[in-house]
Amino acid sequence: MELRVSLTVRDFERLRAFYRDVVGLPEAQSWEFNGHGVVFDVGRATLELIDEEHASFVDEVEVGRDAVTGGIRLALAVPDAAEAAARLAGGGAELLADARETPWGDVNARTQPPEGPQLTLFSVPPAP
Repeated sequence: MELRVSLTVRDFERLRAFYRDVVGLPEAQSWEFNGHGVVFDVGRATLELIDEEHASFVDEVEVGRDAVTGGIRLALAVPDAAEAAARLAGGGAELLADARETPWGDVNARTQPPEGPQLTLFSVPPAP
């Protein structure tokens, strides 16, 4: 019914602003009791499982080297991966690789937010 990924972060307000203002995710709910929390609406969610060999292949395609994800990488579909990666880099993320076309036809860019897992931004080309 819903996939929810929960990230524990040290600098909550900085990361809240990053995902809300830089990434552009709308806040669905938030709370301030026994600490702080926020849920962002990211649209449709899927769970992708890949083995280590394929993870290395994806790192090579997207970054040109092993990107050491720690086993978790988030991927967000965006209209323009290059523009989104530049926006995130301007908002505090490290750009690990510029947008590039993948063997499967998407355009992907990899970033490292201030905290948490790496983000792959991907654009699916329009259907012919």
